[in-house]
Amino acid sequence: MQEKLTELVKGGHIAQARELCAALGVPLDLRGADLSGADLMGAKLNGANLSGADLEKTELIEANLSGADLSKANLLGATLYHAWVGDANLSGANLSGTDLLGADLRGADLSGANLRGANLTRANLSEANLSGAHLNGANLSGADLSEANLSRANLLKACFTETNLKGADLLQANLRDAHLSGANLNGANLSGANLTWTNLLGADLSGADLSEANLSGAYLNGANLSGADLSHANLSKAQLWSTNLSGAKLTGADFCSALGLDREPAP
Repeated sequence: MQEKLTELVKGGHIAQARELCAALGVPLDLRGADLSGADLMGAKLNGANLSGADLEKTELIEANLSGADLSKANLLGATLYHAWVGDANLSGANLSGTDLLGADLRGADLSGANLRGANLTRANLSEANLSGAHLNGANLSGADLSEANLSRANLLKACFTETNLKGADLLQANLRDAHLSGANLNGANLSGANLTWTNLLGADLSGADLSEANLSGAYLNGANLSGADLSHANLSKAQLWSTNLSGAKLTGADFCSALGLDREPAP
């Protein structure tokens, strides 16, 4: 049965596969199916079970995968331009090098997923779960990550230029050498995060929680940190030219060798 379904789907006959499943009263089950390299542009695979499936280098441009189970699936190098993947389960999936330009991933579960080098430019990831995900070197410029969960995620050298991270949870996330210039981090939780040498030029960090964060050597020129919690944060060697620290909580913060301050701010 599954072999027949795989054959139909890989050949682009999604409707026939769904009709067959409907006749048997079963859901579209493609668990572990080999769909690598298939052309599934515009395919309607919403709600399908694709857990553990091989979708390496598969064309899924504008495909509908909303609510699908893609947990532990292999999507290495797949193309998902403007695909609908909202509320899908992608936990533990391999999305390394995947192109998700403009994709809709609202509310998707990407916890523990491998997104190294992925292109998520202008993607919608609002309220998505990316906790513990690996996004080293990923491009998320212009993406919407408002209220997303990125706690303990690895974001080393990732690009978040002009990205919306308002209210996002970045607890203990690794953002070393990441690019967040012009990003909106209003009210975000960055407690205990690693922001060493991170570029936060002109970023909005107003009301953000940066308590115990490591901002050593970070570029905060022109950033808005008004009302932010920087208690016990490490800002040694940080650049703070024209940075707005009005109303910020600075108890125990370390400004040793920081640049751009006329004098060390009072706690």
